[in-house]
Amino acid sequence: MIKLIYIIILIYFLAGGIGFYFINRNKDRVVARKSYTKFGVYFIIINILFFSIIINPVMFKYIAFVIIGGGLIELFSLHQKSGYRHRGFFLLSLLAFVVLAIGLYFFSRQSKELILFSFLVVSIFDSFSQITGQLWGTKKIFPEISPNKTLGGLTGGALVALGSAILLRNLYWGSLAELILVTIGIIVFAFAGDMAASYYKRRYNAKDFSNLIPGHGGILDRFDSLIAGGAWISLCAWMFNL
Repeated sequence: MIKLIYIIILIYFLAGGIGFYFINRNKDRVVARKSYTKFGVYFIIINILFFSIIINPVMFKYIAFVIIGGGLIELFSLHQKSGYRHRGFFLLSLLAFVVLAIGLYFFSRQSKELILFSFLVVSIFDSFSQITGQLWGTKKIFPEISPNKTLGGLTGGALVALGSAILLRNLYWGSLAELILVTIGIIVFAFAGDMAASYYKRRYNAKDFSNLIPGHGGILDRFDSLIAGGAWISLCAWMFNL
């Protein structure tokens, strides 16, 4: 089963690579190179997380701590660089992050199958939202917060993620209706987490949280969807005894 899942991941990355080729073929070389760098680094990150989950979930728990710690540092860093402006907003943002971080921690303690299922759904939604958005997205959703988010990207990413969740249903022991409900929640939370991170950056007039991850805007920029999606799964585990 794990081998089949990894083959599916590789097929998705191949499809994503083809998509990025069509996206970047007419762009400036420097812009295209940055895009391919982002794609390559993302491939490495997905592999690290995937194998940390299937080899020993404790490794994923340690990674979750790194994500939480790095996220806190980036939140404080942007606030500090702004001259400590918008303190009320910062405190509310910090509180929201702490709540979600606690959710991510409890998510990292779930069963290997549930962690893997949720991680794959979040990653697929994230990836294909960007790819379908750049290929076919025209109507921007919140241009002042995140100019690259489009209705086409959101729809495309959600459909691919939902279809993939059904394909991966052997990792989830609940009913099909429950699987669909949980998956929709992952998508909603992942999107909301992404938008919240973008709003925080815009509030402090920053393009990126940091340059710690090549091609990406920092730890929070890369893992905002996973933090929020993981928190949703923790909530589901508490409500539905997953």
